[in-house]
Amino acid sequence: MNHDSYPDYYIADILRSTKLIALVGASPNPERPSHRVMAFLLRKGYRVIPVNPGQAGKEILGQPVVARLADIVEPIDMIDVFRAADALPSVVEEALALSPLPKVIWGQLSVRHDEAAATAEASGIKVVMDRCPAIEYPRLVA
Repeated sequence: MNHDSYPDYYIADILRSTKLIALVGASPNPERPSHRVMAFLLRKGYRVIPVNPGQAGKEILGQPVVARLADIVEPIDMIDVFRAADALPSVVEEALALSPLPKVIWGQLSVRHDEAAATAEASGIKVVMDRCPAIEYPRLVA
């Protein structure tokens, strides 16, 4: 896939078919973008599981925080990544260890790593990078 631009139908289909989102890099700080996006996704009816090893066992926006993706016991539709771009390969590696595999790995604004995307796509996982679902949802779904 060309990650310089995405067809609207590609993004819209992901947002419409996703139910459970693992939000990697979730923050309890209301001023952080991950917190605001998580609140938006919850308001839109998605189930969001925050992933943050430093907050594991606590809650963010009323949702129990897990330390890593492997701690999520149900199938993940989308992994939304709020980490630096150079962390994306390790997130993909962790995602590839899950069974079943997640359907989508979504890198937030400025989160782009083409080699990690190619690795995920080679295993059948859709990838979106350098986009925000809180921006795309009102544009394509609402």
